[in-house]
Amino acid sequence: MHRLRTTVARLRPLTAAQTAQSLSQPRLLAIEGGLRTFKPTRRLNTSVVAEPFLNGTSSNYVEEMYYAWLENPRNVHKSWDIFFRNASAGAPPGAAYQSPPPLIGSSQGLASVRGLVGAHVFCITVPRSSPPPPISPTLTWSAFLYSFGISPHVNVFTTGFYGLVESDLDKVFRLPKTTFIGGSEGSLPLREIIRRLEMAYCQHIGVEFMFINDMEQCQWIRQKFETPGVMQFMALPFEEFLQRKWSSEKRFGLEGCESLIPALKTIIDKSSQRGVESVIMGMPHRGRLNVLANVIRKELDQIFCQFDSKLEAGSGDVKYHLGMYHKRMNRVSDREITLSLMANPSHLEAVDPVVQGKTKAEQFYCGDNEGKRAMSILIHGDAAFAGQGIVYETFHLSDLPSYTTHGTIHVVVNNQIGFTTDPRMARSSAYPTDVARVVNAPIFHVNADDPEAVVYVCEVAAEWRNTFHKDVVVDLVCYRRNGHNEMDEPMFTQPLMYKQIKKQIGVLQQFAGKLIAEGVVTTQAYEEEVARYDKICEDAYARSKDEKILHIKHWLDSPWPDFFTKEGQPKTMNCPSTGISEEELNHIGNIAASVPEEDFTIHGGLSRILKGRANMVNQRLCDWALGEYMAFGSLLKEGIHVRLSGQDVERGTFSHRHHVLHDQNVDKRICIPMNYVSPDQAPYTVCNSSLSEYGVLGFELGFAMASPNALVLWEAQFGDFHNTAQCIIDQFISSGQAKWVRQNGIVLLLPHGMEGMGPEHSSARPERFLQMCNDDPDVFPKLSEDFAVRQLYDCNWIAILQPFRKPLIVFTPKSLLRHPEAKSSFDHMLPGTHFMRIIPEDGPAAASPEKVKRIVFCTGKIYYELTRERKNRGMDAAVAVVRVEQLSPFPFDLVKAETERYPNADLVWCQEEHKNQGYYDYVKPRIRTTINRTRPVWYAGRDPAAAPATGNKPTHLAELQRLLDTALDLEAFAGKV
Repeated sequence: MHRLRTTVARLRPLTAAQTAQSLSQPRLLAIEGGLRTFKPTRRLNTSVVAEPFLNGTSSNYVEEMYYAWLENPRNVHKSWDIFFRNASAGAPPGAAYQSPPPLIGSSQGLASVRGLVGAHVFCITVPRSSPPPPISPTLTWSAFLYSFGISPHVNVFTTGFYGLVESDLDKVFRLPKTTFIGGSEGSLPLREIIRRLEMAYCQHIGVEFMFINDMEQCQWIRQKFETPGVMQFMALPFEEFLQRKWSSEKRFGLEGCESLIPALKTIIDKSSQRGVESVIMGMPHRGRLNVLANVIRKELDQIFCQFDSKLEAGSGDVKYHLGMYHKRMNRVSDREITLSLMANPSHLEAVDPVVQGKTKAEQFYCGDNEGKRAMSILIHGDAAFAGQGIVYETFHLSDLPSYTTHGTIHVVVNNQIGFTTDPRMARSSAYPTDVARVVNAPIFHVNADDPEAVVYVCEVAAEWRNTFHKDVVVDLVCYRRNGHNEMDEPMFTQPLMYKQIKKQIGVLQQFAGKLIAEGVVTTQAYEEEVARYDKICEDAYARSKDEKILHIKHWLDSPWPDFFTKEGQPKTMNCPSTGISEEELNHIGNIAASVPEEDFTIHGGLSRILKGRANMVNQRLCDWALGEYMAFGSLLKEGIHVRLSGQDVERGTFSHRHHVLHDQNVDKRICIPMNYVSPDQAPYTVCNSSLSEYGVLGFELGFAMASPNALVLWEAQFGDFHNTAQCIIDQFISSGQAKWVRQNGIVLLLPHGMEGMGPEHSSARPERFLQMCNDDPDVFPKLSEDFAVRQLYDCNWIAILQPFRKPLIVFTPKSLLRHPEAKSSFDHMLPGTHFMRIIPEDGPAAASPEKVKRIVFCTGKIYYELTRERKNRGMDAAVAVVRVEQLSPFPFDLVKAETERYPNADLVWCQEEHKNQGYYDYVKPRIRTTINRTRPVWYAGRDPAAAPATGNKPTHLAELQRLLDTALDLEAFAGKV
């Protein structure tokens, strides 16, 4: 519509003299740099209702007509001439159109036909010209047409519609250059023109592409579907067709859309021929086992093992959620190809961004900057594709520099129903695929009961992706023969539809009948082939009975063969020191305080920040931002890729990071000092994301799957906002290893702290993450020399130097980013140092532990408020404050040591969060287990509340003072049990 509005806005009122002059000579176009330019003189504010034919699908065509009219009004049909003249005179577009005068004489008829032929794509490819469904005519006019929003419409080629008589159909007309229907011929009879257009756009394939605002891409699509003979299909060799793709549909639940198998096979084969070496796929449960068997070529006996409930469980999920990774020879291209089907939960479409992230990572690690070696295929259901917002979020990552995978092929299994819900109740758009129009992805609708048409469309889709490296959608218009699952009864809710479906002959039988009728194969050969494949399945089933255990290594979608032993175990249980030399600390610190590029002008305020960093380096100190620089820089120097992603992460929400510097005088010129740490360092990626949590966190999770030798971090703008990505956290991050034995080292940075900023800018909800941890609060673990490492290995969270991978959740600071006391000495970062799971008291209380009356355990920002208040009250010797830095897995051993160190002290857990939130419900039972329940664990914090925080600043401060009073009042719990 932007292009259309621009065109209409360019129309300017003409004086009578100008109008008369325009009739006698062509309009002159202003040429600037070789391009036609027009100065808009006014804007129109008419509604779409007032201009029904000026819609987004026709904007390119209208603009072409307008340019032609400007050059010479005789270049266009009379109706367009009248429209543009009226619009130029000031009439709104809705009123500018007038019916053309009666067509008298052949010259006027010729003009009408020229307009008809010139407009053929606009007329034919609007969404209303859809492929017919693969079921009976009765269903065509009821369920199918109604569900797709297709209503009966006038055939634009009906004689009489354009004022043509029957004899005009035999007249020969010159073809416009924008069409390919003529092939080598430049003119055709109108009757043949209509026939060829109907063959291209009104058969089993429907094409949506006129909304794409790129003429080259539109012409490419026209050529693929209009060229004569391009869709005169050759029958597939029946033996290959049956053996590789179809015979097992009854075993794997794809009845009604068996064409999905040859569709995927065609996409993979065509892509492999063009150089693709790796294909990452994501799909829902329907047809998943069939895809595993017939596309990825998973061994049938391993699939059948999943049906035997007597085998020992090797997986924590159902068989139709499992993934697979397999490298095999592609017989068509004669090249090796790696296929990966990602494991996913029942949350439909949640796997989409995960697939994209893993694809991006594979492209990154092999230096594939154009997406020529690795690609993604996403299979969708019609209801989920239209209904799930994550589809939209994933599409909007498709062309972002740090997220693009250079084109994804989307295949929609369009059952025309969602569980029990009719499309008329499930979406407001005509098609389930309309969401793809937002990124100008062409949409190919195809009758799934025509496997030859399906194969052709998939060939075009693969060529499109290889040519333009943009997304494309294949809509397999099919049906679902059974209910939502094999045990479901669909007749309860769609009785008429399923009466028709029961009469429908399966696509395999239809295609076999066609081949037999054409003499391609005999009935005997067909029956022998079916029997042979059944024997293959029976033999595999018999072999599956010999298995005693399900081997989960057969179901990994992202194996790391060089990282683990052959048994899938860590090669060692030792964790090296995380410290680095002082020389390296100084070097990285100086990089953080500098602008490595010459003639680069930074903001004056940023100059002060860099100067402050340099001062800290000279004082051998680090605040949070500089400490982050040290961590990232040292990993990069060791060859470990670091990727930091999220909203506003380049600068940092709180203007503390500044990893990307912007030249104040040159637009788009940037400098990333982190990439200047060492000549042979690993690359550092820091990228602002779209305003999405669900999609971007899923993407980064997928990126982290590709390699264990990378630190992948996602930072929330505020920790509160991670809850819109809760599906990724619940279904993939916390439970992914338990369900799919798939390790992942994703790191979440969640700014957290109660600072009076209201309920949406205070809490990262630590209680939710702690609730998902799997350590037992009632069991004190067995201690050993490598206890800390083994405890991490057994938990379901934690990062990069460990001999295994676990997700890590870090509740990061906000006000502490600039707190003068929130700094660490270089001494804590030198060789031999490790992460401190607990930071013990180091003040006067530690010097005389027997005199200490209270130990206050805490974590986070509240420590600084406690120590300030303790100092103000002169209680430094009476109260010990211990910081618990690692909450889970809980540091039983260190907490035990601290409680034994102060034998006469009562125990208090202090937090700034409300009692029903934060850490209290997690730490209390574990501290009690640590001390064998010999002493109570008291609570100092805010009272229970439904919201995370108050929005009133005085109330916030009053609550804070109250909890500090409780924590430091030695008589607060007197007499309580």
